[in-house]
Amino acid sequence: MMDLGRIRLERAFGKAEFPMEKGSFEYIDEVTDRLEEDPRKWLSLELVSENEFCLRIFPAEDEKNRWYLRIPTDFFAGPAADEEHFYGTGETFPEFDLSGQKVRVWVAEHQNAKRIARKLDLWEKQGPEPERTWPFSDYETYYAQPTFVSSRKYYVHVDSTGYVKFDFTRPGWVGIEIRDKAPIFFGRAESFEELSSLFSERLGRQKVLPEWTRDGVILGIEEGPEAIDEKIAKVQAAGTPVVGIWSQDWCGCRRTGFGYQVMWNWRYDRELYPDLPQHIRRWRKEGIRFLGYINPFMAIEKDLYAYASAQGYCVKDHDGKDYLVTITTFPAAMIDLTNPAAWEWYKGVIKANMIGIGLSGWMADFGEYLPTDCVLFSGEDPEIKHNDWPALWAKCNREAVREAEIAGLVPEGEIFFFTRAGSAGTVRYSDMMWNGDQHVDWSLDDGLASVIPATLSLAMSGYGLTHSDVGGYTTMGPMTRTKELMMRWEEMNTFSPLMRTHPGNQPSRSVQFDGDEEMIRHLSLCVRRYAALKEYLVSLEEENAEKGVPVMRPLFYHYDEPRAYTEKFEYLLGRDLLIAPVIREGEKTRNVYLPEDLWIHLWSGKEYTGGVYGIEAPMGMIPVFVRKNSPYQAVFMNVSKL
Repeated sequence: MMDLGRIRLERAFGKAEFPMEKGSFEYIDEVTDRLEEDPRKWLSLELVSENEFCLRIFPAEDEKNRWYLRIPTDFFAGPAADEEHFYGTGETFPEFDLSGQKVRVWVAEHQNAKRIARKLDLWEKQGPEPERTWPFSDYETYYAQPTFVSSRKYYVHVDSTGYVKFDFTRPGWVGIEIRDKAPIFFGRAESFEELSSLFSERLGRQKVLPEWTRDGVILGIEEGPEAIDEKIAKVQAAGTPVVGIWSQDWCGCRRTGFGYQVMWNWRYDRELYPDLPQHIRRWRKEGIRFLGYINPFMAIEKDLYAYASAQGYCVKDHDGKDYLVTITTFPAAMIDLTNPAAWEWYKGVIKANMIGIGLSGWMADFGEYLPTDCVLFSGEDPEIKHNDWPALWAKCNREAVREAEIAGLVPEGEIFFFTRAGSAGTVRYSDMMWNGDQHVDWSLDDGLASVIPATLSLAMSGYGLTHSDVGGYTTMGPMTRTKELMMRWEEMNTFSPLMRTHPGNQPSRSVQFDGDEEMIRHLSLCVRRYAALKEYLVSLEEENAEKGVPVMRPLFYHYDEPRAYTEKFEYLLGRDLLIAPVIREGEKTRNVYLPEDLWIHLWSGKEYTGGVYGIEAPMGMIPVFVRKNSPYQAVFMNVSKL
């Protein structure tokens, strides 16, 4: 089975370019020569542990080659099955099962401006078509990781930060393209739990979230303390447990053609948030934490950038000037995370200007935008550093938090941050992912439904703690958030590791959580149900921290059935809950696939066995099923009574 001679190996020469516009990339790949090689001359196979092997390329040359390996899948896991499925490679939104696809492993802005423009153009001409999706190659992703998992219970991880491609189009074979002499690790296990534990030992695991996060909702509220107080009072009057306020505009705002955006100057805005530290202390006494926002860019019209630029802390262009990147409608400079002095300064900004005034967490946004034609302080090739940039950004935040804990500025385990971009190194540094900037609509590839395959693909890449913005983020043209969409999103995120709302990029055009009395009551119900799941969620987070077993899981994780391997719009919350969110506008009945087991419908108490059923799903009661043998029956019973 482990005969290297069965591998097809090619060495290719040529050039590749990755020009970027607003975080989205072109992929220009020219091959001038291609040589077929004897793999036994260039490859070695090493036993790493009882269940893991490492395939290494060991040429003497230092030139930048491209290596194409076509490996028979029985090389990894015995005789090939009739049908094999592949998952992971980071975060994939339109698809979960990657069989038949070619996958680029390259971190980018998922919300490609050209793709959005096409969508809005068709919307204007034909109306919204939520079921429409584009070819898989049209999509990019915030989180790209050279790791995949097979339905035959093996994993493959390419230990590279450069551009990698996987080819899952040939039955019985996997194609791997790499740009450096990176080792390729693969391991096998008897179950998906064991497999997750195996490769998470290599990649890292997330820690358990702060206890306070599970007691209620984190509300996304902007435009100052008075607006915050007003909205808190409205929802608390309905009995809603509020544990946090997330104000992304804590450092100021800019109003652009895209909408209401953050001013990237990382100190609190004294006009919009006068006396913010005192307000934070007041809210904290009321049991409500304050969370903010930061990213690795700086607004070029503000004082922090002026200081950083004068010190030489920014990524440069080839003329030695600060490299300015356009994001939506404005240019910004990027901190050079390879510059040790800049690294320490930026951590100091986090510790002094965020932790120092009482923030209990934040969104650590971006990390995808490192251009390949820039110049880094370290002298490293930005093409090789590009995929590693999100991991460096997460590490910067992690070190700032840890140093603040060691210095006694904050109790250990009090603060958490969540990231959007990622690569292999992100797993060990980031506390939590969020799925990014979904559209405020019902589209299967970018709206409410898309966060399910995105979360499951992250789970099969070793990242077990993920959540989404309740209500989505991106409003453009006729695409605005409706009351129904907001309420259905709240129902879905009730059964997830974190409840956090987002006002969106155009809040005045999108319905908010407190839009009317019915919405306030609905939010209260969802949040109280979420809080009632605390004991169960804690157990799942502990399992993820100890063993690398994800909190939200695909159905095949525990059920070896054909449909379980292709189902992408249902998920398991741990071992004992099956969730089938309502993902289509106006839907009052949802067809639900139940794997073979004994299931109890959470809201009616009716028992089901495996099969496909039409389940009534009125507002407030998305299909949720409890595994009858669950040891958490009492917890789930409390949820059902609310």
